[in-house]
Amino acid sequence: VQLQASGGGTVQAGGSLRLSCTASGRTYVMGWFRQAPGKEREFVASINWNGRSTVADSVKGRFTISRGNAQNTVYLQMNSLKPEDTGVYYCAARSAYGSTWYSERTDYNYWGRGTQVTVSS
Repeated sequence: VQLQASGGGTVQAGGSLRLSCTASGRTYVMGWFRQAPGKEREFVASINWNGRSTVADSVKGRFTISRGNAQNTVYLQMNSLKPEDTGVYYCAARSAYGSTWYSERTDYNYWGRGTQVTVSS
């Protein structure tokens, strides 16, 4: 399975961006992680094939994850962006069956290349 992410860019604080990620094959769970310079990659959001989803506390109320009708596309709508949201955003997918969302990097076996998000103050 290959993952292709898009939608990153530069935006001012308070602005919005929408990330998209399309998988070349079937996946049960898709998620987003991000990595800021000098920091470890951290969980952002996850959604299961049945629609169960969650987002990290740091983005709750501002970010929303959703899946497209074809189930192989995931979106991350990011509103009220802050400078601390800056980083490389990675799309991830899990091909093993699961009935919920997953927030650990080791739960995912496919990763996209990442797309840069920069929020200026």
